[in-house]
Order: sequence, then C-alpha cells, then structure tokens
Amino acid sequence: MATEHINRRFCGGTRRPGLPKLSLDEALRWKASPREFVKRVLDIAVSVTAILLLAPFLVAVWVAIRLDSPGPAIFCQRRVGRDEKPFNCFKFRTLRHKADENVHRDAIRRVWAKEVLSNDPDAPYKLTDDPRVTRVGRVLRRTSVDELPQLFNVLRGEMSIVGPRPAIPYELEYFRDWHHQRHIVKPGITGLCQVRGRGRLGPDAMLEMDVEYAMNWTLWTDLKLIALTVPAVLRGHGAR
Repeated sequence: MATEHINRRFCGGTRRPGLPKLSLDEALRWKASPREFVKRVLDIAVSVTAILLLAPFLVAVWVAIRLDSPGPAIFCQRRVGRDEKPFNCFKFRTLRHKADENVHRDAIRRVWAKEVLSNDPDAPYKLTDDPRVTRVGRVLRRTSVDELPQLFNVLRGEMSIVGPRPAIPYELEYFRDWHHQRHIVKPGITGLCQVRGRGRLGPDAMLEMDVEYAMNWTLWTDLKLIALTVPAVLRGHGAR
C-alpha cells in the first residue's frame, strides 16, 4: 500500500503531538466482528501453550538476568495499545537497571530525521553499540527472547500474538494522522515488520506496514505470520 494512497484515504499528512480519537462507530465495527472472537481464542490458545511449554526456559532466563546485573529481571514499560489506551508492557530486562531513557528518545528523533544509527546493514535504524545493554541482554535481543514475557500481555487481553508493535507514548509525537489507524487493532508480539524487515526498515515503512495490516488482516494472514516468525527469528536479521 503506497504512502500516497494511505494519505489520500485517511486525509492526513502533518505531524502533531495530539492523539486523535478513533470514531466510536469504527471501533465498535471492528470489535464486533466474528473473526475478532476467533482471533482472541487463537491468542489464548497460543499464549497458554507457549507459557506452559517454555516455563522452564523462562525461569532460566530470569535467573541469568539476575545473575548478570543488578535489578529486576522483568522490565515494565507503558506502551500504547488498542484505541490508544496505555498499558504496561512486559519484557525481559536487557538494559542496565535505571538506564537513561533519553538515549532511546534521542534515537527516535534521529531516525525520523532520516539519520542512520549504525553501520550494520541488517540494522541501520537500531542502536547496535548501545553501552546500556547488558551481556545477557545482547543475547536476548539478538534472539528476540526478551519479548517472551509479552505472552502474559496477550493472555491479559492487552496484546495479540500478531499485530503492530506497541508504540512508546513519545513515539506518537512523530505520527502522521493516518498512522493512528494502526491502533484499531491490538498491538502484537510479531507482525509484518518483524517478518519482512525488522531493523532494516525506517519508521515510515514500518508504520505503512502497520496500517496495511490493521486495515486488511485475516485469520489466515495471522497464521502465516506466526509460521514465518520462527525462521525470521532464527535468521536474526535486524535483531540487535
């Protein structure tokens, strides 16, 4: 879906710090769909199964983080969910405890200014040499294991297995009007961006894919993206 087409369709092209509300009719129409019920059943089935199967591994990761650096093993951060409602997103901690969050905020500003953050061709828009990352954290990021606690967000109904990645509130300051259409669906652990490009994509391309998914998703698409996520993670392209 071309950016020009999306701009015409949703009548927006300027950045603004405010968060426009989605219409009630639009939100209700999407939530009342029978496929939403099936998607929720799929989310519960996959998240419960994954948590039970991975429980020993999750405990091992928790122990490794605690032994590697001081601080909690789970990092909780406010993110933007469906209908732009904030929620607490869980991740395994990969940064040093109480690391300066302004580093990431500045990186977001630089990326939107079309600056490349690293010389890594697989992850030009990621901080590949971030000194805040712990030894265990580097492994968790490269393998995307740091995202696994979000299975509990899925179980709680705040996220889906498949969907746009949950944005940090200050990232919305750079959104164009049509970008907010990504929030008509729940954010997900995996999605088009993770399968197609991960760290190789700039913010405009990523948000374009997010809107494309939000407006056109099907259960078959979700199943395909779940299946494609495994080889994408194993290849490790763009994960840093």
